[in-house]
Amino acid sequence: MLSAILVVGLLATIFGIVLGFSAVKFKVQGDPLVEKIDKLLPQTQCGQCGYPGCKPYAAAIANEAAEINQCPPGGEQTIQDLAALLNREIIPLNPENGAEKEKSVVIIDEETCIGCTLCIQACPIDAIVGAAKQMHTIIESECTGCDLCIPPCPVDCIIITPIKKDLTTWQWAKPTELGINNSDKQAQVATDDQ
Repeated sequence: MLSAILVVGLLATIFGIVLGFSAVKFKVQGDPLVEKIDKLLPQTQCGQCGYPGCKPYAAAIANEAAEINQCPPGGEQTIQDLAALLNREIIPLNPENGAEKEKSVVIIDEETCIGCTLCIQACPIDAIVGAAKQMHTIIESECTGCDLCIPPCPVDCIIITPIKKDLTTWQWAKPTELGINNSDKQAQVATDDQ
């Protein structure tokens, strides 16, 4: 009995050393530029950019196979961030991919839901919980608002709702959104300096 335990322990140690060595020796390095671009994208996995998710779109941008203006959920802010990272010109959002809209999540009217599971199959990030012929619900903290679950629903029980502004979602308005442009700010600074 003791010899069997020692043999199994010795084999486990040898396999552990071999696997650890292999993990270090044969590690596949990812493209750091793709990783940086992917971090700037909204991770909605909605496919509006023409790619099946944010990571393939990031790879296409890094390989210069795609423009930086194809992500409606990211909007102008993502375009500006990508342009700064890649030293490219800021270009307006491509209207063929959609329009920028307010951040939202979807909610399922649980009384109307028939449990068909079509929305679960359509959700790219598994933010819907439910089972066949049972009520479904959305995990709001996981929902990215891609709205891909809405078209397959046969009873129209999925409702789009804007994300409520609170301390975690509130952002400062840009100076141009407040009616102040750069020339006004420069004039104000010059006046203050005198």
